[in-house]
Amino acid sequence: MTKLDQWRIGIIGAGLIGGKRATALEPAQDCLTWVADLSLDRATKVAATGGEPRTKPAHTTTDWRKLAASPDVDAVIVATTNDQIPLIAAECLKSGKHVLVEKPGGRHPAELAELQNVSDQVQRTTGHILRVGFNHRFHPAFLGAKPLVDSGDYGPLMYIRARYGHGGRVGYDREWRADPKIAGGGELLDQGVHLIDLCRWLGGEFELKTAHVGTYFWDMPVEDNGFLLLESPDGKRHAHLHASCTEWKNLFDFEIFLRYAKIQIWGLGRSYGTEELRIFKMKPEMGPPDTEVRSFPGEDRSWHDEWEAFRQQCNGSSAVSTLGKINDACRAIEIVHAAYRTSGVAWAKP
Repeated sequence: MTKLDQWRIGIIGAGLIGGKRATALEPAQDCLTWVADLSLDRATKVAATGGEPRTKPAHTTTDWRKLAASPDVDAVIVATTNDQIPLIAAECLKSGKHVLVEKPGGRHPAELAELQNVSDQVQRTTGHILRVGFNHRFHPAFLGAKPLVDSGDYGPLMYIRARYGHGGRVGYDREWRADPKIAGGGELLDQGVHLIDLCRWLGGEFELKTAHVGTYFWDMPVEDNGFLLLESPDGKRHAHLHASCTEWKNLFDFEIFLRYAKIQIWGLGRSYGTEELRIFKMKPEMGPPDTEVRSFPGEDRSWHDEWEAFRQQCNGSSAVSTLGKINDACRAIEIVHAAYRTSGVAWAKP
């Protein structure tokens, strides 16, 4: 692949996340050339942000295929509803574009498996890559926790306990995320995949041990809460996860229990509270641990840092390993659907 000093970027899907992706572009290295959305107004709004200042605004369209076919696009960000991601991503790859898709990457394991086959073939033949936007990996607290876990200085990982929740908003149960035909699932598929992915990124492979999903508050045919117990293949590591959209005060709490320390990531900024990395180190005599708190106030830079890593990989760098790959998305969605089968929900069938 030819290395580029400046990238021409197309964004398909100009909603909230598409807007975040546009503002995460770097003015010196990115130029937003195309934006596609079913709403031309939304596309026009996003086209006015992100990338290098230019005399001519980005092209806008309601037909994403025009963007995919354009020779003025080197890389595409796909931030559509879940049902559209696999088809759009596959076509953009085949059209000679690098592609970054939003999590979860699709609705069902079969969709992700098919997309992975396309991605593998394209990467072998043209070198174009597909990556998945698991931006939580790029939060500074997680970037600080990862080497602590990997070093082995505090012993092996024993288990993880994590909670991730928000309270929705008026009309939440009438949005596309509440429609199983479009979203493929509820809160477990939406925010829960972040927890699953972070467990695998930090602790290696996990499989579903048991689960329960339920709809407690919202009037919708998908779950508003998901509870998972995961286990490593050798049975030595476990993870207890809860994803919720009945958390009336937004919450993020991710605890990593090592033999001689606990590492806690608390908050994600904004309504989730100031992000902190808390390290509790066991003393030889045990008792109250030595405690270190690193605080990360200010702007959430995870979107910017993830995009920078993606651009580097598009330019052939093999040094950036934090990015989520399509097989990571496949495993996360397989675990989600295993939880749906365990809970007996009929709407999760392809």
